Amino acid sequence: MATTFIGKKSSAAGGWGALKSCGKRLLESGMPISGARTLLKANQPDGFDCPGCAWGDPEHGSSFEFCENGVKAVAWEATEKRATPAFFAAHTVSELRKLTDYELELHGRLTHPMRYDAASDTYLPVAWDDAFAEIGAILKSLENPDRAEFYTSGRASNEAAYLYQLFVRVYGTNNFPDCSNMCHEASGVGLRQAIGVGKGTVLLEDFEKADAIFVIGQNPGTNHPRMLGDLRRAAIRGTRIVVFNPIRERGLERFSDPQDKIEMLRGGSTDIASHYFQPQLGGDMAAVRGMTKAVFAAEDAAVAAGLPAVLDHAFLAEHCAGLADYRAAVEATGWAEIEDQSGLTRAEIERAADVYINAERVICTWAMGVTQHLHSVATIREIANFMLLRGNIGRPGAGLCPVRGHSNVQGDRTVGINEKPPEAFLDALEQHFGFAVPRKHGHNVLSAIGAMLDGSAQAFIGLGGNFARATPDSALVEKALRNLKLTVNIATKPNHSHLMPGEVSYILPCLGRTEMDLNSAGQSQLISVEDSMSMVHGSAGINRPASPHLLSEVAIIAGIAAATVGDAVVDWAELADDHDRIRDHIEATIPGFEDFNKRLRKPRGFLLRNTAAHREWDTPAGKATFFSGTLPHETVHQRAKRGGGRFALQTFRSHDQYNTTVYGLDDRYRGVYGERQVIFIHPEDLKAMGAEAGERVDVVGDHDDGIERLAADFRFVPYDIPRGSIAGYYPELNVLVPLGSAGDESDTPTSKSVMVTFRRREAA
Repeated sequence: MATTFIGKKSSAAGGWGALKSCGKRLLESGMPISGARTLLKANQPDGFDCPGCAWGDPEHGSSFEFCENGVKAVAWEATEKRATPAFFAAHTVSELRKLTDYELELHGRLTHPMRYDAASDTYLPVAWDDAFAEIGAILKSLENPDRAEFYTSGRASNEAAYLYQLFVRVYGTNNFPDCSNMCHEASGVGLRQAIGVGKGTVLLEDFEKADAIFVIGQNPGTNHPRMLGDLRRAAIRGTRIVVFNPIRERGLERFSDPQDKIEMLRGGSTDIASHYFQPQLGGDMAAVRGMTKAVFAAEDAAVAAGLPAVLDHAFLAEHCAGLADYRAAVEATGWAEIEDQSGLTRAEIERAADVYINAERVICTWAMGVTQHLHSVATIREIANFMLLRGNIGRPGAGLCPVRGHSNVQGDRTVGINEKPPEAFLDALEQHFGFAVPRKHGHNVLSAIGAMLDGSAQAFIGLGGNFARATPDSALVEKALRNLKLTVNIATKPNHSHLMPGEVSYILPCLGRTEMDLNSAGQSQLISVEDSMSMVHGSAGINRPASPHLLSEVAIIAGIAAATVGDAVVDWAELADDHDRIRDHIEATIPGFEDFNKRLRKPRGFLLRNTAAHREWDTPAGKATFFSGTLPHETVHQRAKRGGGRFALQTFRSHDQYNTTVYGLDDRYRGVYGERQVIFIHPEDLKAMGAEAGERVDVVGDHDDGIERLAADFRFVPYDIPRGSIAGYYPELNVLVPLGSAGDESDTPTSKSVMVTFRRREAA
């Protein structure tokens, strides 16, 4: 059986392979020279923020670091290719819907506002004022504002997001489904309960001081490659890096820094992980509890031997609540349960705990491998418990570090994109702007989809992103979108969300992060973003717009707002023409943004104060609070073991993609080339099924709700993954993620806990 799509994996992340890939993407953009020049301004004080990940920039020195995904993101945005009205005239929506995500976005940048024409099944150009007028008229015609949904992508700037939430709340609803609902919602919920703030507590500089770094459920080599540089420097310095990840990821094993000339010339690389453990899917909480059990045992042994304590008793006494109950819960959890649920042995877990015990300063970092399970909030509480034991929160070189995805997903939440907004924020808006702010909690992503399906929602506006492909249960989401009176997508390139039109549907093209936004006086507008380390910094595009017909996100929002709610409360046109005025309003309504305009124009921007990083705990107890719950009754891999032929599936990114954007069809870190419909599976599981590498199967969802979910024609790739667990790419496999399965307390889709079976296909 042919398996030509399976090839050699890169020997290390980065290196010459990264440089070759970047060159290829720049050439494909059609603008290799200008693209390379553009990259020199990425993440610079006088340039633009990379439209890719939210990894932090240092407060000192040059922040330019080679990042393969950053190069791809810039080349993707700065392409010479254009999706003009002629392109849409030549292809019906039905025809375009047959294209893959990769093929669709290859057609380039949108150039004109477009309106769907049902009679011809095509999009036709429309004037901006006509688009705003019809959108506003439909929104005003709805029975009440809660019948509309307002989605936000993490690519939106602070200024666009603030103006968006202001418009929507003047309109009268808190319906703000956003990308946070699908990724790090559990981090925000769990950390607020534990330490009083839903953000990480570290700065980038803390990675220079840590003695140990725990990386749980995260793949920085693909998702935020600049982090590899910091991990590499830490490893060279002698920092112990402990990885918990079901998949063997090349970037966590070895990294060849393209900026290290000697390493590149020698063809060398640096080992990243000092310890690499592969838990079963959903087993991270049990693994962390096992480490805390080992820490308590080491404390007891130290006391018995008259040795220095292992726990930080002074910190625990002054700053923590609930330790006794938590210890009782740990003592009640047996090693057999921990081993079965984690998929790791006691000896492996104790080795990891030894690293923690012998490190003075520890950072724990995680991503969606932790946050997209049923019990994600409990897992994050367990991680916080673990870090509190030795006082590893609120001091240099130590802390909690959830790593966000898109470049401003954290900032959007800070400036008000929240379906459950704090009362203090609503009070501030009401006092400052003088209008009655809606108080009823709104819809998140899953409840918004439910409202679209049952008809209680009739309109959808998407500020960036690709809602239809980012969300779970793809077939149901397509039905939900096409069930609406109005769909509006603010975007830079065509994507599949545009091909699921409601009764009236618009595509509104906006400027990209790399492009200049000039106001009426010809001055370049500045926007701001917030990274995963709570650093706020400015971004100003340097390239000419892809089309003279493009508007900024801010201008588009202002145009819709003026047509919908008028100018009685806010002069929308004034704010669109002067982003400083938007920042004045942010400063007046959100703590931490004092002197916003002045501080934003300083190199590297400024840090939003994090109370937990200063050991100030905004919790009901007034202290950091231990969580004393039990382990989950059963995880996804334990459920899979109970039924023959069932597997636990996680979805993840290819190395040649960022979120739903697919840059190419190769995943050289995992040895897959020219193919995306693949299933990574343990060789012994293949053998047990009597299957072979490259064999084709349909993947069938196994969720007890009466809905058949099928991902057709996928190929097996043997891989180093725990038996019973499998993995594959999203968005292709999102069709298998059921809307009815969501994280406890977070309501996040359980994209890392999907139960499936296989159906064999006949050979072609």
